[in-house]
Amino acid sequence: MGDNEGLEEIRERDRLLAIIIYANYRSGGVNFFTPSSFSQQLGFLNHKKGKIIRNHVHNPVPRNVLHTQEVLIIREGKLRVDLYGDNEKFIASRILKGGDIILLANGGHGFEVIEDISIIEVKQGPYAEENDKRYF
Repeated sequence: MGDNEGLEEIRERDRLLAIIIYANYRSGGVNFFTPSSFSQQLGFLNHKKGKIIRNHVHNPVPRNVLHTQEVLIIREGKLRVDLYGDNEKFIASRILKGGDIILLANGGHGFEVIEDISIIEVKQGPYAEENDKRYF
């Protein structure tokens, strides 16, 4: 399987809306898919038994986060993701299943649960309550 098999970027023109890492994705070593400018970094790490990752701590670094980027890890079930670009224009739909991961980087999104589902969601905080999102 090639390094890009099982990996999909969804764009509106040059703007990255989402990155999907499907459950069948495989790659050696360490691969990050997001630009270093993104406030949410998404990578795939594959190491052999015995690899030592040096002890480390992350330094406090001031960051300016203007909008939320979310990562959804589908543990089981099936979910349709609808992606929207500028002016709430529909761009694409994708079906995600257990083991799939999506980074929602830009634009809008909506979901339909197709099968009972279990999801882990990761996003920046603190959560801004009613100011965090706008429905359309």
